[in-house]
Amino acid sequence: MKKAHILLVEDNEGDIVLTLEAFEESKLLTDVSVVKNGKDALDFLYKRGAYISAERPDLILLDINLPILNGHEVLQEIKQDHDLRTIPVIMLTTSSNRRDINKAYENYSNSYVTKPISMDEFLKAILQIEEFWLQLCKLPT
Repeated sequence: MKKAHILLVEDNEGDIVLTLEAFEESKLLTDVSVVKNGKDALDFLYKRGAYISAERPDLILLDINLPILNGHEVLQEIKQDHDLRTIPVIMLTTSSNRRDINKAYENYSNSYVTKPISMDEFLKAILQIEEFWLQLCKLPT
């Protein structure tokens, strides 16, 4: 079985560590690439600069509050691109602001998950994302 490739776009070091730990604990084989700002996310997806040999992700976990380009801007760019729009994008953020939620779905986010505060709940949320998107769903190739 092919490893699922996940692109994590997150600037918070603690959330990066927790997310990577959750994927390590899971039963699925996953490769996780991490970028820490919106510009690097687009460079990764378009295989520019340092990311010239980047593998296309099967799933993107995208924070909203990012440096350079925020998550909404990145999402909008992804969903407007014919070659990238089929990659599922899960907004994974601390924001529970109704405007952020609505804007994410208006820009065709595949789902919106507010990061739980506790470490145990955060790990559980990541495992549930993985279970739904990488086990239950059939992703495009």
